Amino acid sequence: MAPQMELDPKYDHYDFPTTSPEVQPGHPGHTTPEQNAQVFQLRTQLEQAGYTERLDTLTMLRFLRARKFVVADAKEMFIKCEEWRKSFGVDDLVRNFEYTEKPKVFEYYTQYYHKTDKDGRPVYIEQLGKIDLAAMYKITTAERMVQNLVCEYEKLVDPRLPACSRKSGQLLETCCSIMDLKGVGLSKVSSVYSYVKEVSAISQNYYPERLGRLYLINAPWGFSSVFSIVKGFLDPVTVKKIHVLGTSYQKELLDQVPAENLPKMFGGTCECEGGCALSDLGPWREPEWTKPPKWEQNKQDASSTIPNEPTSTIPSHAQPEGTPSHGVHGGQPILGEGGKAHAPMPS
Repeated sequence: MAPQMELDPKYDHYDFPTTSPEVQPGHPGHTTPEQNAQVFQLRTQLEQAGYTERLDTLTMLRFLRARKFVVADAKEMFIKCEEWRKSFGVDDLVRNFEYTEKPKVFEYYTQYYHKTDKDGRPVYIEQLGKIDLAAMYKITTAERMVQNLVCEYEKLVDPRLPACSRKSGQLLETCCSIMDLKGVGLSKVSSVYSYVKEVSAISQNYYPERLGRLYLINAPWGFSSVFSIVKGFLDPVTVKKIHVLGTSYQKELLDQVPAENLPKMFGGTCECEGGCALSDLGPWREPEWTKPPKWEQNKQDASSTIPNEPTSTIPSHAQPEGTPSHGVHGGQPILGEGGKAHAPMPS
């Protein structure tokens, strides 16, 4: 009998497909009886600790996969995540934050979601060659950059991924990321490395299992050699998802992303009015597939919302770790499964 994922009627109120296209143990719709038991065990322990939100099966499975289905480790990761969400004010932030300086920041650091790949996943694009933190800090602040990062992650979780799942007819939990390294020479290596290191903490600790594919295009000379060494320290599952390409990347990229969905500057045919970077086009903007995100549905009641926090004492190890003091990133830093940082950008 094929593995089946057991849903919990108390927490699992999904309005999108819940079976993953990846037929692998531990992925939604393909869990073993032992893994179903581990989901139940993790959820029960968190309930006993006083947690009541984000205990749905898909979330439990992501944290378990990130910690190789070691329940104690997944529990610790979840608790640290919830403590961080409370201290950072994530629920209120995603409802109210407005990044009005975004167009000006994009002149130095372009980062955006744009349509979907051939698997139906959101395509996330970053251009790192023009990063100038000194200039950016004259436009905005380090704090607002990180706040924008968190808001974009929250909007990826809902409404972007649910809308893509509805349109594709299968559960989609990850992104197809394109990181353009054009212009990232030796003079910028130190700043890019520092930036990736700092902002990776948020993704790896608090938004696990979101990397689907990663294309590093326009990789500078010598990058492949460095990566071939570093990948020895990465999870093999992660390595398979990373594609390091030089300047002749178009064919491989177009094998994954339809030409009409890929901006013209990367070899596609898309030319959005006003520019692809600011269009935010995708299923999440299409009325037949998108629905109001849960965080927006409760916006009017935000002032009376009780945050997800335990009724019993949280151990000292729950203090958030790795929260960056500065840095920027909009969606998918170079991260591995289970919260490991990928090879730093030429870095």
